[in-house]
Amino acid sequence: MATAASSSHNSGDDNNDGGAASALSPPSTPPPQSPTFSSRTERTFHSYASSVDVNGDHVMSQDDFVHAICPANEDYHKISRDSYAVLFAVADRHSKGFVSFNDWQLFENLLQKPDAEYEIAFRLFDTDGNGLVDYNEFIDYYNKNKSDDSIPFNWHSDWVTLYLGNRKKRHDLTYQQFVQMLKGLQGERVRQAFHYYDKNNTGFIEPEQFKTIIEQTAKHKLSDRLLASLNTLCNISNSSKISYANVRAFQNVIRETDMVDIIVQKAAAKSPDGKITRTDFTSEAARSTKFALFTPMEIDILFHFASLDTESDRLSRDDFRRVLDPSWQDPVALYSISQAEKIQSAKNAFQAPGHFLHEVFESAYHFLLGSVAGAFGATIVYPIDLVKTRMQNQRAKIPGQLLYKNSIDCFKKVIHNEGFKGLYSGLGPQLVGVAPEKAIKLTVNDFARGKLSDDKGNIPLYGEILSGGTAGACQVVFTNPLEIVKIRLQIQGEVAKSVEGTPKRSAIWIVRNLGLLGLYKGATACLMRDVPFSAIYFPTYAHLKKDYFGEGPNKQLGIGQLLVAGAIAGMPAAYFTTPCDVIKTRLQAEARAGQTHYHNIGHCFTTIIKEEGFKALFKGGPARILRSSPQFGCTLAAYEFLQNVLPLNIGGGHTEAGHSVPSGESKIPKPDDRNVEYLRSQNALKILLDIDENFGKPKAQQLEESWKFVPGFANR
Repeated sequence: MATAASSSHNSGDDNNDGGAASALSPPSTPPPQSPTFSSRTERTFHSYASSVDVNGDHVMSQDDFVHAICPANEDYHKISRDSYAVLFAVADRHSKGFVSFNDWQLFENLLQKPDAEYEIAFRLFDTDGNGLVDYNEFIDYYNKNKSDDSIPFNWHSDWVTLYLGNRKKRHDLTYQQFVQMLKGLQGERVRQAFHYYDKNNTGFIEPEQFKTIIEQTAKHKLSDRLLASLNTLCNISNSSKISYANVRAFQNVIRETDMVDIIVQKAAAKSPDGKITRTDFTSEAARSTKFALFTPMEIDILFHFASLDTESDRLSRDDFRRVLDPSWQDPVALYSISQAEKIQSAKNAFQAPGHFLHEVFESAYHFLLGSVAGAFGATIVYPIDLVKTRMQNQRAKIPGQLLYKNSIDCFKKVIHNEGFKGLYSGLGPQLVGVAPEKAIKLTVNDFARGKLSDDKGNIPLYGEILSGGTAGACQVVFTNPLEIVKIRLQIQGEVAKSVEGTPKRSAIWIVRNLGLLGLYKGATACLMRDVPFSAIYFPTYAHLKKDYFGEGPNKQLGIGQLLVAGAIAGMPAAYFTTPCDVIKTRLQAEARAGQTHYHNIGHCFTTIIKEEGFKALFKGGPARILRSSPQFGCTLAAYEFLQNVLPLNIGGGHTEAGHSVPSGESKIPKPDDRNVEYLRSQNALKILLDIDENFGKPKAQQLEESWKFVPGFANR
């Protein structure tokens, strides 16, 4: 919602504009305060001061000043960044055309004052610095800055006379008088604008005229969604026009946006589904305030605009924020922009590698978290993987009796013969392979999807399958060597028990013994498993999230939904690729005495069917399914935890395993030691924009041209 400072200066009738400023009690002539020197102030100044004066001292130009008070990476959705140049006149106290270090210290100190927003506005109009605003100087400065097409404002009206005296004897305004006048000015602008359009004094204006009035007086405080639907205000009554009562009620609602948010938040917290009705809002408003803050018409207006995008009479907090938060942006548009950027980044990866590498860097962070979370998930279900491997490697025609009757028997015998530690034989290579496997699989999948998507982000089914398959193929470069080492470590425990005197080998010994070519034994079978697995898994997972659970710009899935989607997608992918996994295991496991040595994939396939039957190709299939669900769940839970504990604050929405999921949340930076000062500058501008929507822009352009010609001032 809008900040408290911004709502404190919203417009209202004269009987509503008292009290706030009386609490602000600086002297009528605000004295310059000695700034508290800090290394931060000096560091900021020298970071942006790009020029030097005749004495060789660093100074800020107008552009430097704007860069310093409003960083380029902030969101200036409602206020043009160029408008901040008007504050340069406040910092440049002696109109030198530049800001010295002493000027900068004074300005930073000013921003730290409790009433900085109002004092900045006062100093801007107190052109001679004597602590009073002269009427003629005020009107002159106003005329220089107002929009050419603005609705006329009568500076000789009765309202103006109440503040400044009659036309024959205008008096100067003290600080308190000036800011109180500013607080009520917007309301008077709206009243005069209503009369300007209601030439016949009917008490009604057209919806389009009302929209024009609000756009010219309060555009900087309203969301795009509300601005786009202003003309629908007439629908709260049977009339096709808008009455002055409607206009006044609308202004009162906008003035109390902070209170609306507090009431909605409290009421929603008491609701089982987080949604509220008019009755809930009215009841909570009565509890939260000492008097009836909102009239029936004001509540009608509030719920009319908040319910524009839903047919339900129960509204969530987001429904209200959509129309009351000026920084709110359409999540569908944000989602489309984000998707388009990712696609273009992938398409232009070779022509513009810098932008693509930025995307890769952001993804790499999530890959790191995913790797840690993946290692956790793999550790939890590793005993199932070990049992699966031993069951797949067990052959029917071997000397002596079968070692294991079934998976449960295998599990028991491993613990009995090798201890609990035996269930984790070969875990090391598995953990080593988590990071590169996850990184390359997700990166290649996203890259391929970008290449195969159209400009709107749509991708055909064959493109999804091809992207997933390509990702699965690329990961084999990393996974095959680690798989063969893992399998041999998993098998050697049972070999040691069945063949007396068999030495126990380490992972390093196995790597040295196999050599580079040996590490890729069974790579073709690994490809046959991983390519179809990823080709099945990625499209299924994506469509389950989107089509079944409704993931999109307006909905971010919870961990439970992600768990279910991942588990379901993993089931067919795991089971249907089991034959390839069995063949890979047989090729990569070291054959013992009396066992068949497989020459290649074809020989392995025909031998298994001949000696053990077709059913043997699906050994370990249930174990693969049983492993995938808890592993995915544990990985997601760990990932979610790590992401909350170690967030990456470089913008963008929540990311699940490297896939961006933008939302409509406004991108407000986390508070830091300068954030309050940025807000003070922003709120000072909001006060000035209450005077005119384009206030500061003409003056800013004049300043921009003039500072270059100040004698003794040169670029560094």
